[in-house]
Amino acid sequence: MLGATSVCHAGDVEIVGAWIAPAEKPGLDVPLQMAVLNRAAEADALLRLRCPFANFSEKVTVDRGGEGPPARRAIPTIAIKAAGETVLTAEGAHVMLLQTRQPLAEGERFVCAASFRKAGPVDVAVDVRRGPPAR
Repeated sequence: MLGATSVCHAGDVEIVGAWIAPAEKPGLDVPLQMAVLNRAAEADALLRLRCPFANFSEKVTVDRGGEGPPARRAIPTIAIKAAGETVLTAEGAHVMLLQTRQPLAEGERFVCAASFRKAGPVDVAVDVRRGPPAR
């Protein structure tokens, strides 16, 4: 299972390699990372993402300006560029899964529900792994 990269489709949007890091105990916040390929000539936006193992999710970006350490800031949507790839990583725009309900063991796979403004709803296979999948 860990060798395979999951690919999910909704309209012109394809989600590749969605993953989260293992978590030994419940109640943690974990970043969901993935690549979103948009084959449409128009930009799209990730509106929502829900996962069965987290109580909440929040779309965030990481601000690195000014003094002090980088800070997460909630955003209403995550922009998905037209005719290209948008990579969601813990260092930039991504979805934080808040208050995990259970431990997350390496090798597990969950299905989360995402919703895009134009492409609509899509089920997203999310792998629990220690690092990004090879692409």
